[in-house]
Amino acid sequence: MSTHATTDLSTFDNRWYQPGRSLLVRTLWFLLNALLMQARWLPSSGVRVRLLRWFGATVGQGVVIKPSVNIKYPWRLRIGNHVWIGEYAWIDNLADVTLGDHVCISQGAMLLTGNHDYKSTAFDLKIGAITLENGVWIGAKSVVCPGVTCRSHAVLAVGSVATGELVPYTIYQGNPAQAIRLRNLHL
Repeated sequence: MSTHATTDLSTFDNRWYQPGRSLLVRTLWFLLNALLMQARWLPSSGVRVRLLRWFGATVGQGVVIKPSVNIKYPWRLRIGNHVWIGEYAWIDNLADVTLGDHVCISQGAMLLTGNHDYKSTAFDLKIGAITLENGVWIGAKSVVCPGVTCRSHAVLAVGSVATGELVPYTIYQGNPAQAIRLRNLHL
């Protein structure tokens, strides 16, 4: 292995990646995503939920989607019941994203299903699905990386980065996120 190789972005090739819909559908989604999903002037979750469903997302009951949410591909999104998605959340779902019931994604959080292979001179695209099981809370300005599963009722604290599986009923903090204590819910 040469330590003197250089990155050559002119060799980047992601033709293998299939976004799942035609260019026309993707273009229409990007337009409506910018005009309605990300709109500060539109406070209604109902419009956002209907728009996601029209474009192929599975969306449960009682879902709250705040203004300024950005979703890459709704047809790769499954949202359970009573899910909250806060302002400026970004679901960059090049791969499938599944949100269980009663999941909270706080303001500015990012779910990133794509990354690049820093070991490759071509900086190849890598993708991995994200699953947030029931009761998971992703704190404000936190990042969930490709391929991560957050198990039932796990918490990712504010500004933390999940690079691996989060176990159930555990609170994680830091970059990379580390378990800091158990999550004890009170009745």
